[in-house]
Amino acid sequence: MDKNAKIYVAGHRGLVGSAIVKALLAQGYTNLLTRTHAELDLTSQTAVTDFFAAEKPEYVFLAAAKVGGIHANNTYPAQFIHENLAIQTNVIHQSYVNGVKRLLFLGSSCIYPKFAPQPMKEEHLLTGALEPTNRPYALAKIAGIEMCWSYNRQYGTKYLAAMPTNLYGPGDNYHPENSHVIPALIRKFHEAKVSKQAEVTVWGTGTPKREFLYNQDMADACVFLMQLNEGQFNQLLGSDESASGKFQPPLVNLGYGSDITIKTLAETVQKVIGYEGKIRFDTSKPDGSPRKLMDSTILHQAGWQPKVSIETGLEVAYHDFLKQI
Repeated sequence: MDKNAKIYVAGHRGLVGSAIVKALLAQGYTNLLTRTHAELDLTSQTAVTDFFAAEKPEYVFLAAAKVGGIHANNTYPAQFIHENLAIQTNVIHQSYVNGVKRLLFLGSSCIYPKFAPQPMKEEHLLTGALEPTNRPYALAKIAGIEMCWSYNRQYGTKYLAAMPTNLYGPGDNYHPENSHVIPALIRKFHEAKVSKQAEVTVWGTGTPKREFLYNQDMADACVFLMQLNEGQFNQLLGSDESASGKFQPPLVNLGYGSDITIKTLAETVQKVIGYEGKIRFDTSKPDGSPRKLMDSTILHQAGWQPKVSIETGLEVAYHDFLKQI
């Protein structure tokens, strides 16, 4: 990507998009396109069509999405599948219509089967049943991968899907019910510390293992992928299965490389915040998938490695939370 190239970051205010904007600015990219939801409703076909026709971006980071934790996915399944399908359909199609050179579609590790082999490889996509609690969201993201693959096959586009593991960091959503596990725990432990509660309740048994990636690490990986030379980038775009006989979607995992139990995560958050009470696990609440560790060999072999440890990242995330409140 040329430093003066017009780059559109969809969803620039979210956890993913804000980090991508920061990474691009840090590397000297100055011609960035951003729009708030009030300025551009990405679920509106007409609005997205008009925006792309007027602005003609050369590169697109598709980070806009409706996201949330187990509770939010369980409560609003129709909204999760409808809004995500609408956003990605509009943006991907208009990127093709308007000649976007490269597009990076951001998804989630929940695209993989609930009982996928561990660590999860790109080839495990569509090999088993999904986790029921977030299936609508996962199916929308899988459709986005298939859309990138189909447009590459039919139109010769260069659209790549990147699937980050669980993300956290500055810009996160700390809603008490609709947030992901790390921001939810940060809020819970902070409020328990302030109000001097004797214990904090954490959903589930504490035994599931999760992988976490600091959002600025994720953003650096996204920019790294979009900067790859033509030969390296093309290798990541998969193949036409009808011709090659191989299942090779244009898909790259973005992971940290190791995972921890929810119990260990809760204890680490407790330590960072300085809460001195007890932790109680509510085993009546769902655990979700037993383990979700991604195999990020493809990304790491391309030359990228994460830099921020979970302890360091949680400290930064907590300071960000304190600023927000």
